[in-house]
Amino acid sequence: MPQSLAQVHVHIVFSTKGRTRFLDDDAIRRQMHAYLAATLNKHGCPALLIGGTADHVHLLCTLSRTRTLAEVIGKVKHSSSKWIKTKGPRLARFAWQNGYGAFSVSHSNVARTRAYVREQDRHHRRMTFQDELRVLLEKHGVAYDERYVWD
Repeated sequence: MPQSLAQVHVHIVFSTKGRTRFLDDDAIRRQMHAYLAATLNKHGCPALLIGGTADHVHLLCTLSRTRTLAEVIGKVKHSSSKWIKTKGPRLARFAWQNGYGAFSVSHSNVARTRAYVREQDRHHRRMTFQDELRVLLEKHGVAYDERYVWD
């Protein structure tokens, strides 16, 4: 095949450092989601939907066929962290956690994942971010050690 073709959908999840509720203001949260989407798009990873709550984000995107997942997430976290620190003194200490969770999404499950990301506010009325991430890791068969998941 002379052409390289791919369509890899990824659901990425990461929190603010220490789960600090930096994104509790709806306007700032919307701006952050828009910034994250624009950064993904800039790096060839079209954002399908960005969602989250005051202490974490969910990114549903299509991974570029020429970039690694770690490279894209590093660029997204670095640039968004730098950007949000300019939005006021309360956000000057903003930081993302060091790690992330990333899960493959089949084409047939994109709509279901989109709905899940869209319903984050409702979902987190009954579940913490930590419990949510544990469920996602177990559902996707990802081995993990609690000592190294949280920061």
